[in-house]
Amino acid sequence: MPERELPKMDERIRGFQGYGLIQLIHGTGKGKTTAALGQAVRCAGAGKRVFIVYFDKGGETHYNERHVLDTIPNIAYVATGRDRIDPVTNKFDFSINEVDKSEAQRGIVEAGKALRGGEYDLVILDEINSTVDLGMVGESEIIEIIEQKLPTVEVILTGRNPPQSFVDIAHLVTEMKLERHYFYSGVAARVGLDY
Repeated sequence: MPERELPKMDERIRGFQGYGLIQLIHGTGKGKTTAALGQAVRCAGAGKRVFIVYFDKGGETHYNERHVLDTIPNIAYVATGRDRIDPVTNKFDFSINEVDKSEAQRGIVEAGKALRGGEYDLVILDEINSTVDLGMVGESEIIEIIEQKLPTVEVILTGRNPPQSFVDIAHLVTEMKLERHYFYSGVAARVGLDY
């Protein structure tokens, strides 16, 4: 097996210690939110404070991890967006409307407060990449709130199709690559594993 080339050193953070970096988890593969939630649990386990903004993930029944998050004192979250699963047909609604844009703006306000307020060590903007890609919020709005964050706040951005500006500002970039997914074989989303 050929030796893999190591990534180049990021001179912006040479010798950096502590919290305050920007992580980006993107790609077509499963596991972006799952990875960010793992970081949240690890961070909370170390006694740090975590805030999660779920973008475009409204509703109460499709995100079972929230039941556990509710029991962890140093993790707080806010969910924005419509419940996109039709309760009758169980089909996903892919449309984007004014409610989606308004809910995304609500998420930005909450994220900005968490990033600047001094209460949290880690702030996760879950599905922010997709929210920008789908035109619910502007990429410059997200760059602006990240630039205004306290220097000791770590940020994780998740979702498909991040704009290049997110890749450029990130200090850690992980791409989840789809090689095979049971969904494409007709396997329905499974409680506890997929939601």
